[in-house]
Amino acid sequence: MSTAIHLHNTLTRKKEPLRTGRPERVTMYVCGPTVYNYAHIGNARPAVVFDLLSRLLRHDYPQVVYARNFTDVDDKINAAAAAAGLPISAITDRYIDAYHEDMRSLGVLAPDLEPRVTDHIPAIIELIAELIARDHAYEAQGHVLFHVPSYPAYGQLSGRRTEDMIAGARVEVAPYKRDPMDFVLWKPSTPDLPGWGSPWGRGRPGWHVECSAMIGQHLGHTIDIHGGGQDLIFPHHENEIAQGTCAHGALYCRTWVHNSFVTVDGQKMSKSLGNVLLVRDLLAQAPGEAIRLALLSTHYRKPLDWNAQRLQAARETLTRYYDSLAKVGHIDAVPQAAPDPKVLDALRNDLNVPGALSRLHVLLKQLDSAGTDAHTAQARSVLLASAALLGLLQQRPQAALAALQPPAAAPSPSSSPDSARIDALLAEREQARRDRDFAKADALRDALRTHGVTVVDTAQGQQCRPATDRAGNEHPIHSNEETRC
Repeated sequence: MSTAIHLHNTLTRKKEPLRTGRPERVTMYVCGPTVYNYAHIGNARPAVVFDLLSRLLRHDYPQVVYARNFTDVDDKINAAAAAAGLPISAITDRYIDAYHEDMRSLGVLAPDLEPRVTDHIPAIIELIAELIARDHAYEAQGHVLFHVPSYPAYGQLSGRRTEDMIAGARVEVAPYKRDPMDFVLWKPSTPDLPGWGSPWGRGRPGWHVECSAMIGQHLGHTIDIHGGGQDLIFPHHENEIAQGTCAHGALYCRTWVHNSFVTVDGQKMSKSLGNVLLVRDLLAQAPGEAIRLALLSTHYRKPLDWNAQRLQAARETLTRYYDSLAKVGHIDAVPQAAPDPKVLDALRNDLNVPGALSRLHVLLKQLDSAGTDAHTAQARSVLLASAALLGLLQQRPQAALAALQPPAAAPSPSSSPDSARIDALLAEREQARRDRDFAKADALRDALRTHGVTVVDTAQGQQCRPATDRAGNEHPIHSNEETRC
């Protein structure tokens, strides 16, 4: 095989050559979204980062099995379903479809497997029963809990001492716990909540056990790579290790990879600050490829600050590339050209995307300076093959350039009958945000979209823009292109 891929392993806190259970096969599991709302830019970063890693793995390994799950039973999902008077599947199916649409717009390829929690209840029950049989879990008042002291290595991934974890975590105080750190594997469901029959009564799984069960069913007891956002290290991934190791007596995962956080204009993204940026709202401002490049512009292990300048820089960079590609579109490409070795070297070095992008710039200069059609064909083919590893430059140049143009100015305020309705919805949504009724605010955002208005929350308040469809056609708006609502 080619030069080994090196990744920073969160467990060992150092960069290591990738080790796999079989020489020509690699398994990777990434924690996907909990589907009760549209994906925001923080959800998009791991999707793009691990899409990049999967592309690199597929280049280097004959067989890759990449699984990314959907959490489709959760207290937030239950609340949304109850508020709407719908089964949870009506909520989760809607947002799974929306997630797929948004990720496709960002050039994220579909993983090999997309397991849903609700399809794996028998596997979850089986895993819990095994943990009870091995004295790592116990039943108490209709709950089943993992007993953390039964696993002395607990805390290795996060590097935290147990007393620090108790002080720093939102530990549920419950009289039936044997230890404050014990966490729920199974919990009872009241008649109004989703539930499944089990040896411990009708109930539903705890969050952490779900991923361990899905991994065991689809990828085996030991996987090669487990990925996710940095916020999942503790307690989610810490708990996964404890469950998986104790249930099977085997190494749970060889390499843990975590991407860092996304901030917005230097601030932590949160609903209380009003700066949660939905991917579909950003897609009204710029094509998905520009958003993808902006997400890749900072190394995955460093925090990424999202701002208008970053997105504009990505738009300008892509315009420069597609301008050059459009000029040589009449020249036939070299079939099956290999990616540039220096791009591969950069990506194999812990996904050094900034290094890979720097090399792409050199390849662009080589394309621009090629003196013959043969040299041009070779340079273009190597550039495109190299960019494909990053999920970039795969569109027709003319179409890409048209999409990269800044949006046209919106029509001036209209006196149409819709204007009064839009104003009323905007006022109602602003009040919902002040009342911290975020579910209502999200519903009103969707209602405004049907009137051709995209609303983006910022620290300065609501911002309105004309909504666009996936073809880029602008829908009318009663206010200026970007204005306070």
